[in-house]
Amino acid sequence: MAGLFLSPLLWTQNAVAAGEAGAVGPAGQIDLDRFDDSKRTLALPDGESLAYEELGDPAGQPVVLIHGYTDSARDWVPLVPYLSPRFRLILVDIRGHGRSSKPECCYTRFDFAYDIKLLLDALAVHRADIVGHSLGSFIAQTFAETWPERARRVVLISSSGCPRPGSPPPKPTYDYASQIRALRDPIDPESTFMVEWWSSPTPVDAEFLRRERRDAAAIPLRVWLAVLDQGLEECDLQRTLPRLKAPTLLIWGGKDPIMGEEVRQTLREALPQAQVKVFPALGHNPFWEEPRASAAVINAFLAVAPPAGAAASQ
Repeated sequence: MAGLFLSPLLWTQNAVAAGEAGAVGPAGQIDLDRFDDSKRTLALPDGESLAYEELGDPAGQPVVLIHGYTDSARDWVPLVPYLSPRFRLILVDIRGHGRSSKPECCYTRFDFAYDIKLLLDALAVHRADIVGHSLGSFIAQTFAETWPERARRVVLISSSGCPRPGSPPPKPTYDYASQIRALRDPIDPESTFMVEWWSSPTPVDAEFLRRERRDAAAIPLRVWLAVLDQGLEECDLQRTLPRLKAPTLLIWGGKDPIMGEEVRQTLREALPQAQVKVFPALGHNPFWEEPRASAAVINAFLAVAPPAGAAASQ
């Protein structure tokens, strides 16, 4: 295992048994302090700076992982030990989140996707697999639609096709938007809302969730609201989904209270060739709840070679 990962100190001495699927041990074997301390920050030509973490094989297949609303690159810590060791993993803090810059403007899915494009330019990654969760799935979709030559395969986790044009927006089981609009600075990371915001139907490591809440509470409330208004509630995904041509995998938890069946169905209809995996007992964060099973699905999907004549992955 020595030298297999770009940041080997993130792993404990016990993380030594990587199989074909890349399972090197439970997520608790990633040192969260070292993970948090080892992020790099890159200044982009658009004036923003993005923090990111690289793990895996530096010569491997690039896989970009894009987290969801109010989260950070740490989102992927439960999943990473089970992903294939052949991947070069690029975990990003999107603008406004984690240790990336937090500008006054702008927070549309196109702004987020352009940041990802500039980051990959700087890292000389010309083609990658793009994995996104929730808001990150909107960003992944937008990236693949706008720069199709840069996206080899796409994985959308806990995603949505948004309402059909002319249809009223469905009400999610969990009305998070009204609760977010009621927040006031400073945000209390242990408030009832924050604990509920990171809850799941099945248990998730308590220290991991505590850090998630702490970091989210440090995001300025103006950013919470800007992303809600520009990146989430202005949901126009139906307009651009026909441009998504890359092979796509859709993953949902059957008990997801945010992405209900109506908006899942609009995504399935827009991408009829997509592979679909539903974990019936899981919620909005299936790769936290069942990381091994989630990784197995992702590994199998990303292991498929591109069509003959396609561009090299880097």
